[in-house]
Amino acid sequence: MACYLGIDTGGTFTDAVICDSTSRAILATAKSLTTRFDLSVGIGDALSRLPVSLLQQVQLVALSTTLTTNSVVEGRGSPVCVLLAGYNETQVRSSGLHDLVGPQSVVCIAGGHDALGNEQQALDLEAARVAIQAQMGRVSAFALSATFAVRNPAHELALKQLVQSLCQVPVTCGHELASSLGAPRRALTVAMNARMISHVKDLIHAVEKTLEHHAITAPLMIVKGDGSLINVAGALEQPVTTILSGPAASVMGACALAGIGETGDAIIADMGGTTTDIAVVRKGRPALSFDGALIGQWRPMVESVRVYAIGLGGDSELGYKGGEGFAIGPRRVIPLSLLVHQHPHLLAVLERQSQEVPHASQLRFVQRQRADQSLLRELPEDERLAFDALGEKPIDLEWANQHDRSLAKALARLEHKGLAIYTGFTPTDAAHVLGASDHWSRAAAVFAARIWARQMRHLYGMGKWPNGDEIGPAQFALDKLVEAICQRLIETGLNELGHFSESTAAKTATLMTQIALHTAARFALPAPRSDASSSASGDRLPDLFRLHFSNGLPLVAVGAPAATIYPNVARSFGMALHLPPHADVASAYGAVLGQVCQRVHVTISQVQRGVFRVFLTEGPQNFDTLASATQAAKASGAERAMLLAIKAGASEVQLRYETDENAVKNDIDGNLFFEARVTAVAFGPPVTRH
Repeated sequence: MACYLGIDTGGTFTDAVICDSTSRAILATAKSLTTRFDLSVGIGDALSRLPVSLLQQVQLVALSTTLTTNSVVEGRGSPVCVLLAGYNETQVRSSGLHDLVGPQSVVCIAGGHDALGNEQQALDLEAARVAIQAQMGRVSAFALSATFAVRNPAHELALKQLVQSLCQVPVTCGHELASSLGAPRRALTVAMNARMISHVKDLIHAVEKTLEHHAITAPLMIVKGDGSLINVAGALEQPVTTILSGPAASVMGACALAGIGETGDAIIADMGGTTTDIAVVRKGRPALSFDGALIGQWRPMVESVRVYAIGLGGDSELGYKGGEGFAIGPRRVIPLSLLVHQHPHLLAVLERQSQEVPHASQLRFVQRQRADQSLLRELPEDERLAFDALGEKPIDLEWANQHDRSLAKALARLEHKGLAIYTGFTPTDAAHVLGASDHWSRAAAVFAARIWARQMRHLYGMGKWPNGDEIGPAQFALDKLVEAICQRLIETGLNELGHFSESTAAKTATLMTQIALHTAARFALPAPRSDASSSASGDRLPDLFRLHFSNGLPLVAVGAPAATIYPNVARSFGMALHLPPHADVASAYGAVLGQVCQRVHVTISQVQRGVFRVFLTEGPQNFDTLASATQAAKASGAERAMLLAIKAGASEVQLRYETDENAVKNDIDGNLFFEARVTAVAFGPPVTRH
């Protein structure tokens, strides 16, 4: 029997699914903990739990991951240099690059083109050379962006050639990733791409190492954010295309597992350890976003399934956030129940802390997260010693604060750089306290809930839980998680309408969530007495209005915590809930459902009446008629799309065209053409082992 193997590496779990290559029927599944410091350990553990007889018949391996999504949401990434040609201070400031990579990593030089592809200013190659030589010793990759490079990429290509002549680190151009205008966001996108190269490289190496150990020689493909597949070489060149790999795979898997056909509509919600990903499915397929999906606070120019990815998961930190009060996420921490499951001797430390005076460093242990060689090379001695110390066992931050302040400070800096991770009280711990989960240490979760409650009460004046109560804090934590998910679902609905800005949608969703949950709570009360006469008697008055969310669309919930959290979410909204079989491995299953698909966009503009300019990779070309310009655009797009699809690992490639035209057709004024975007789409099944 020919089989396909799907693997999903998430922030907390690594899942594996083997299915029949023809029917896609699931034959076996496995789940293991993701081991961030050495991903091959967790992947190998998952594969070792699958039948050897099926592994021997694998003809294709498809990988999805949320690690790239998580790194964006959490603000993690390797050090890079962003080299900008023709950008002004306003563009740099609006791009968000200083927040993403830091001001020291952004270098502006003269250069760039205008909207018609004409050189605006000569490229300053000497300034570029100085910047590259100054940065190349500390960075893992270079990101290049020039103004209007999508109309003429000459300056980006010249900079790329210069980087490659001076050093061996990876380099990416903005025009290779995005075809839309909007220099600031294109610069942000290429910067994200550069920051992720080492992440994706580590993941691919871990998978290849594990496949070799199991003597699996099938081709390895990776899910892109649009749900299509790409081979290893392509993923390493453009890792930013995998930002929404896991969410895209989970949407595809959820639709298939829930039996949503070509006419089916639904809301898909996938909760993992770090993020919750929400997508709206219409007629059996999620919408594609060509303007970039919302990922945390960022919207890079990545063609993807329209997913709303937020930093809210089973391992999100529960805590206090200044004047905002109680907060959940976006930072991921290690649940205390998991920590003690892996290191049982630390239960005694939690028991001791539960008897101490509350302070902020309780519940805080530090573990290694990952080994980014670019970051490690730049560590000062105290941080390097702290990183080495973490290799032996987790370090109790309370102990470090009391006995070795320099170590405690170094550990905090390692956590900020993404090389280490804290522990904390999480929804996962709350679920263990309440008996909704039982795979890790409930005793640790109980102590964690009690200590956390005392911290909230004594340090921040929040909550009225009595000492020794773990049930109240745990239920409060899960209720707040449900409330946060409800708010994000409403926010998704408002964004889908298209009438709200993102900030307005967020504020409106907060109010609407309160109304929805208040209404749900009121209607859950016993019916009023027949002799009710006033609110003073304790009877409720009729509501002036009720909020109905997602009328007729079911909520399909997948991910490991789905069965624990989403029944309450659906109940709050009065929605139908579908928890499909194998919901906890939906992403791994969805990974094997995709095919290779490459899109090439070519823009045509009428620069003056009767002159149609086609913006090609080799530079702009003018044509006398729209028909000839369109023919040239299709020919160029088709050639590049076919080559890209074959390079990405497709077999039996097919081709189709899509055209988006901006023109006015009026009986009085006649026809007036402004611009068109011709898209060549090359697609086909992936190459498999025969």
